[in-house]
Amino acid sequence: MEYRAGSHTTEQYVSLPEVHRSVPITADVRGWKRLIAFLGPAYLVSVGYMDPGNWATDLEGGARFGYSLLWVLVLSNLIALLVQTLAARLGIATGRDLAQACREHYPRPMAYALWVLAEIAIAACDLAELLGTAIGLHLLFGIPTLAGVLVTGADSLLLLAIQNLGVRRFEAFILSLVFVVGMCFVIEMALAQPVAAEVVTGLVPSLPDGALYVALGIIGATVMPHNLYLHSALVQTRAYEQTTDGKRQACRYNLVDTAIALNAAFFVNAAILVLAASVFHARGIEVTELEQAHALLTPLLGTALASTAFAIALIAAGQSSTLTGTLAGQIVMEGFVRFRMRPFLRRLVTRGIAIVPAIAVLVTMGEQGTYRLLILSQVILSVQLPFAIIPLVHFTSNRRLMGEHVSPLWVRALGWIAATIIVVLNVRLAATTVAEWIAIGRSPVVTVLVVVVAAGLALLLGATFLLPILRRWRGEPVRSWRAVLESVEATLDQATQYRVVAAAIAHDAKDPQVVGQAVSLAQQHGARIVLLHVVEGAVGTVYASAYDAEARADEEYLAALCEAISQRGIECSALIGHGNVPRELVRMVRACGADILVMGGHRHRGLKDVLFGATISPVRHSLDIPVVVV
Repeated sequence: MEYRAGSHTTEQYVSLPEVHRSVPITADVRGWKRLIAFLGPAYLVSVGYMDPGNWATDLEGGARFGYSLLWVLVLSNLIALLVQTLAARLGIATGRDLAQACREHYPRPMAYALWVLAEIAIAACDLAELLGTAIGLHLLFGIPTLAGVLVTGADSLLLLAIQNLGVRRFEAFILSLVFVVGMCFVIEMALAQPVAAEVVTGLVPSLPDGALYVALGIIGATVMPHNLYLHSALVQTRAYEQTTDGKRQACRYNLVDTAIALNAAFFVNAAILVLAASVFHARGIEVTELEQAHALLTPLLGTALASTAFAIALIAAGQSSTLTGTLAGQIVMEGFVRFRMRPFLRRLVTRGIAIVPAIAVLVTMGEQGTYRLLILSQVILSVQLPFAIIPLVHFTSNRRLMGEHVSPLWVRALGWIAATIIVVLNVRLAATTVAEWIAIGRSPVVTVLVVVVAAGLALLLGATFLLPILRRWRGEPVRSWRAVLESVEATLDQATQYRVVAAAIAHDAKDPQVVGQAVSLAQQHGARIVLLHVVEGAVGTVYASAYDAEARADEEYLAALCEAISQRGIECSALIGHGNVPRELVRMVRACGADILVMGGHRHRGLKDVLFGATISPVRHSLDIPVVVV
């Protein structure tokens, strides 16, 4: 779907333009066949809920605390169902993904800050996928983990090949990997044979000593922030009807898609935790590495099938997650900063960022360090999560933005409850971590840095929450590209009429072009021209009212120009200012009531602006009328 007019296309305004509305939804198809057409986006999202980072947190949670953190997984899955449904609803109702909506509704500095946090989260996620795949290769084929980390950089080629197959084949490939992971853990559960009565005890909320860090890691690993950006874009690959009923039906089918896919992901996560609790915790074995878990499964369960299934599932989980993570990175970059990069290059950049800490930890801390790094990556995701959930709940609660698809009151309440739970857990974790750093005598410089970063994040989070509320309270209009497009279309048939054309005269070689443009505008609109000039000499700068030789020469020059313009039947007058050029130009433009300003470009920037002064930018930013630069 593309509209061309000169060099502009509507393609730049949609998420994942290469596959936008590429999956047809036939109007005459009903029932389960129509449902199948909508199924897919949530399965791509669900792989992020069973990536290797989940494995590390689930294994540690089960091995250290038994079944007691199973309720955290249930809570995380419920939150995931809620926020992913909201993300899908946002994409369907507004035609915008979460990154685009943030750019349109937050000030640009805040939008860039949110973008940086989203990129950090994606890098942390990719780090987990990189380590998980490398460890899986080591377990299955004996490849050293360090070599496996370097080998996994080649998965960029796999991404390029799979994406070229089209969105439906891409979804089928990911679904096959998810199926492999699920079947591997069906085998694990059959071999472990956990006691159902003991598993049920884990559904009672409790938080043993030392479990907060792991619990927060589980939430971060389960409810992944980049999945919100991903889901709000993927639902737009379906060519559903752009009507109220069509969007409502799309929301309903995507809810089914989300429920099925995320409950499957919950099964995998719960299976990992239950496996660790029934096999390791029951025997008092503390797991500090994924390799350790793999090595212990064979002797403890009495068959090599358990460890082989574990390694295969780990590789499948890592590869499926890394493919969808790259899509999320593309969406975030295009949505927040409107910068497009080829998926292949985007994959290389993201993977390059993840390789550095992975290699550093492997070299300095060994295999055990990679396990701790996996858990840390999930905590980073959890810390970033509120910066994605809070805007999402705001947007989907805004009737002026969502229209008839706005979230009901009870859904809004649940959304804010979920956001509050995550924020409270993060604040508690941050306070605990800073207190521990201070208690064990860490470097004061590092402590101060941690405190400063935490304070900055707290301020950004507060602004993210409060700004939409203040704008709604003030009755400010909802900003979106659709609203802008509608206002542009409404004015296309309205002829703009200029009454006063101001022309900034610099007494240099650009003047003929400036005057020519001003005369052309005046003739088209029947307007009068006001010539503006600022005396920049030393005397004029210090003594603004001085009438020196330069001022007299400039006055004579303007008078001659006015005479020449008047001879063409155009009313013309002149104003002269002194001193600071941008300030004086703005003052004179306002004084003469100009409707448009014509200026000449000085053709320098950067260091030359510092030496010679800048005029165009400060004038343009200070005026609310069109500025034509020739």
